[in-house]
Parts: sequence; C-alpha cells; structure tokens
Amino acid sequence: MNSLSAWSLLVLTLPTENATARMRFYRALKAKGCAVLRDGVYLLPYSEAHEETLRELAGAIAESGGTAHLLRVPSLDASQYEEFRTLFDRESDYDAFIGLLAEARKTISGQSATELSRLVRRLRKDYEAIQAVDYFPDDAATRAEAAWQDFVALVDTVLSPGEPHPAERTIRLLSRDEYQGRTWATRQRMWVDRAASAWLIRRFIDSDAHFLWLTSPDACPDGALGFDFDGAAFTHVGERVTFEVLLASFGLDKDSALLRLGEIVHALDVGGPAAPEAVGFEAVMAGTRRRVDNDDELLDQMSPVFEALYTHFAASAKEESGRRS
Repeated sequence: MNSLSAWSLLVLTLPTENATARMRFYRALKAKGCAVLRDGVYLLPYSEAHEETLRELAGAIAESGGTAHLLRVPSLDASQYEEFRTLFDRESDYDAFIGLLAEARKTISGQSATELSRLVRRLRKDYEAIQAVDYFPDDAATRAEAAWQDFVALVDTVLSPGEPHPAERTIRLLSRDEYQGRTWATRQRMWVDRAASAWLIRRFIDSDAHFLWLTSPDACPDGALGFDFDGAAFTHVGERVTFEVLLASFGLDKDSALLRLGEIVHALDVGGPAAPEAVGFEAVMAGTRRRVDNDDELLDQMSPVFEALYTHFAASAKEESGRRS
C-alpha cells in the first residue's frame, strides 16, 4: 500500500450517557484535523504518527463506553485520493488568520512592548495550530506564511527601530587589552540583545566602558564603538546575534555559562529553540523596561539578573563536570 495514497480511518460510536466525554472526543478529533466522511467516520492521511494518535484515541473511547475501530485503507484511484484531499483544505482557516493579522496591524502603534510580545505569542499559537493540521500545504499556506512574516517584521520594527540585518563577514579574534576605557554606543530603549551585550561588555570586555544610547544609528559619533545596528563594529553576523558575535570576537565562546546565556538572548531576539529560562527572563526584562526612565537605569537593574543567570549556569556546568568525572 502506497503510504502517500493511504488513509487512517476511525469508525466510532461515542458513549451516549456521558456528554462530557463525547465533547472531549469531538474536540480531540477536531484538534487532530480529522476530516468527517459521515457521522462517526473520521479520516486522516496515513502516517505512523497519525495512526498511533488515532489508536490512543480509540482506546480512550472504548474505555469510556463507546466503540472505535481503526482501519488503514487505500484510495481506490487517483480521483478518490484527490476527493479525500479536498476534505483537508485549510484555505478558509488561513484566510481567517490573515484577517486576524490585518486587524492586529491596526492596534500595534498603541501597545507596549509587553502587550506586543503577548499579541505575537497568541497569534503564533493560532498560526501553528493551523499548520499542525495542514497536511497538504498549498498556495493558501504560502500566502499565510508571507502575511505572518510581514506582521512579525512590522512588530519588530515597532519594538526595535533600526534592528540590524545579518552581515556576512568573518569574525576576527580581538584583544581585550585594546578595548579598554572605550565609548560604546547602541540604540536607546534596549531590548534583550543590546542589554545583554552591554552587560557582557562591562563585565568581561571593558570594565570602564562608557555607554551612549542613540536615538538613531546615524547619531553614533566618530570614535565610538557601535553595537547592534547596521554598520556597527559589532552586530549580527550570519546566524549569530550581537551578544554571540561579541563572545566570538573576544574569545569568550569557550565559557559554557555565557553560551547558555547566549541561547536565551538568541531565542528572544531572533527566535529559534527556546531555552527553558527564556520566558521568565523576557517577563523580567519587559517589566524592568516599563519601570525605568532611561537605559542607564535599565542596565543597572538588569545587570544583576544577567549576573545571577551566569552564576547559575556556571554552577550547573561545574556540577555536571563533577558528575562526569
């Protein structure tokens, strides 16, 4: 049987006396993206994962007093296969999501960073829920992806005007001795990457660093070392955010605790696998930024947070090393 044209078929009767269980199973079938062939007959494109999911659901239905039979069946022919595929069309879901993005765009300018972050998380959850059950992506999925990326880019622009674009260049190893007592400049109203980079600079690179908070990257004075904006001495390079570029530039990327901290910064700045501590740190950062009046205060108050995380990661690495030895 060709798995590309095979289907998992669940034939069931739900317990009539247990309305709560019936509703739970209906919701579970809908959440899995099952198509309804007729009352009590549900369909998914065959895969081992889909079959295992339906097998577990069938077992739960039986335990609740219903009946459920799981079958694996082929399409009779190409025409039937295409007919079944149309049952999984997600165009209306994607169009509704694009409509939500359009409405959300109208509210962006009046929201705080915390509110915008919450909005993006909520919409991302909605988007990923549709993707999870879109078993046959088509043009509608492409349109939704483009609309989502445009929306995220717009929010990023509002949250961080002048957000740098990744540069393609070699990261050279530099001597910290040549970077002492310098003036370092970055965009004002710091967010995670800039705040972490400023802490790193003062803590590990230039203890006498003086910081300038720029209204615009164009305001960076001659002689100042810019970071985290296009054209800066230290900014995004390839997949690395500014914090990670500073680690590599000054030979700090052998410190496992700093690398762990870098995972949090990377996830919150450009996305990717989220470190377990990222959500809590983001809340602390957002709350602190709301409470302070300027970036000097923000750095003063966030530095102990970075220091605490660094100490925790360093201790964890030491304990892990001790267990291995």
